[in-house]
Amino acid sequence: MTATGRLLIDGKLVDGEHVFATLNPATGAVFGHAPDATMAQAGAAVAAARRAFDETGWTSDRTLRLRCLDQLHHALLEHREELRELTIAEAGATRTSTHANQLETPFEIIRYYADLLPEYSMTERLPDIEIRGRTHRRWIEKEAAGVVAAIVAYNYPTQLALAKLAPALAAGCTVVLKGAPDTPLITLALGTLIAEHTDIPPGVVNVLTSSGPETGQLLTAHPAVDLVTFTGSTATGRRIMEAAAHTVKRVFLELGGKSAMVVLDDADVDAAAQFSAFSVCAHAGQGCAIATRMVVPRQRHDEIATRVASVMRSITYGDPGAPETYMGPLISERQRDKVDGMVRRAVAAGATLVTGGRKVDPGFFYTPTVLADVDADSEIAQEEVFGPVLAVIPHDGDDDAVRIANNSVYGLSGMVMSQDEERAIAVARRIRSGTFSINGGNFAGPDAPFGGYKQSGIGREMGVAGLEEFLERKTFAVIADASAQG
Repeated sequence: MTATGRLLIDGKLVDGEHVFATLNPATGAVFGHAPDATMAQAGAAVAAARRAFDETGWTSDRTLRLRCLDQLHHALLEHREELRELTIAEAGATRTSTHANQLETPFEIIRYYADLLPEYSMTERLPDIEIRGRTHRRWIEKEAAGVVAAIVAYNYPTQLALAKLAPALAAGCTVVLKGAPDTPLITLALGTLIAEHTDIPPGVVNVLTSSGPETGQLLTAHPAVDLVTFTGSTATGRRIMEAAAHTVKRVFLELGGKSAMVVLDDADVDAAAQFSAFSVCAHAGQGCAIATRMVVPRQRHDEIATRVASVMRSITYGDPGAPETYMGPLISERQRDKVDGMVRRAVAAGATLVTGGRKVDPGFFYTPTVLADVDADSEIAQEEVFGPVLAVIPHDGDDDAVRIANNSVYGLSGMVMSQDEERAIAVARRIRSGTFSINGGNFAGPDAPFGGYKQSGIGREMGVAGLEEFLERKTFAVIADASAQG
């Protein structure tokens, strides 16, 4: 794994006509260069995926697919240390996080679908029906959805890529995977491993990177693409839906979030403060499911805001390669400016800056930040920040807390803290989101469906539900009784 990369198109690793720079966000310096795929190369990748789906045995050969998934899992494990250093340098991920959800935990997504594939039935029997004395035997067969355009975001590039690749390949689809322009080399490294260490046939997986949106626009509108799976902002997700509508292709969208941690009046304040502070600072707040709104009892608002701020100040940030660092940088100066602008506007609108709110150089660091006295309808409470910023919002009882939590166009995740577990579960069930943590419970895993309500997306990835996103269902019927044969 080097600070350069090559595209994977139709089984060959190829250069782009031009390259673009990728930065190390911890220093702001150029880290490497990635090929800037042309529109012709993007079209060639789609054509290769179409041909591999239509003209090869990939989609029907479950044994081959299983072998290839096993090979990819082995290759990831074999090259994990090179991938680790690449992820630290390009994504700004901390060394600790690469032993978890930034790198090694996602390898188990491949393992999960490799284990699921032999057990999953691609047929389903329906009850026979009788029509005018004849028996009609009926069944459903599940088959690959077709050519998949998979477009991933920069924040967890390996996780997002494998969460799309693994179930798509298990289902028998072919894929054009497009990496994010901020973290292209990590995605290209997956293409290199596929080309050099697996028997995945030419065209089944193609990997592209580009500096601009044009190749992504081509993928989402291309008539030869059957399904688009995208992780990123809700604004971009809306545009993808519009582009896909012209060919009525399926879309799976994992979009933004503005999740709430609801603290009930009987909660352990210290536990809630610890959990909230460290969650919001994970990967510098660059996670769509992070609970960036802390909805707390009004009578304990100041106490909780002060406690959370104290924990925030203890969080170590800096060199992501250092084992003791908990929080690394934001991905770019552009993102840091966005975060800082939102914090400044929040203070101008009446929020109290309890701690943080400061840029730190070199690199793209931003101090862990707590804003208190936040209006539930304000920008900072409604818009996704994607930075280490927590908005503390007061509530007046359980019903009011549920109302505030649901006061969002998003519905990706949420948390609730209470010493009464039944009460906490009751509150969680009233909040419209796709996942929920109760008293710090961890729902994440390759077997757990993940996705959102409302404008947080469409569909689910991972688990059996994730496999079924990439399957079509065909219903059959045959007249089965002997008299019908004449």
